[in-house]
Amino acid sequence: MDASHASNGARTENGSGVHGGVERLNRALDLLEQAIDARLEREAELGDVEAEVQRMSADRARLAEALDSASARAQRLEATNREVSRRLVDAMEAIRAVLDGQVEKKA
Repeated sequence: MDASHASNGARTENGSGVHGGVERLNRALDLLEQAIDARLEREAELGDVEAEVQRMSADRARLAEALDSASARAQRLEATNREVSRRLVDAMEAIRAVLDGQVEKKA
């Protein structure tokens, strides 16, 4: 009987060894699957971030163009304003000259 117990014990040890190995393999596969899922999530997030960076770059380029256009328009308006002011001063001086001439004629 000792021989059969020894042989059953060996089977049990081999069985638990195999069973333990299968459990360790399953745990390792579960961990691998979790790692893969986490990696895929990070890659998806990176893809989202890259898309957002591209959108932001496009927005930045569009805003820079709009700013350049607005700056150019502001410079044109400033130049026009200076010209209008100059003409108003010229007109006021001409009117003063006319009025001064009329006041002198009356006096």
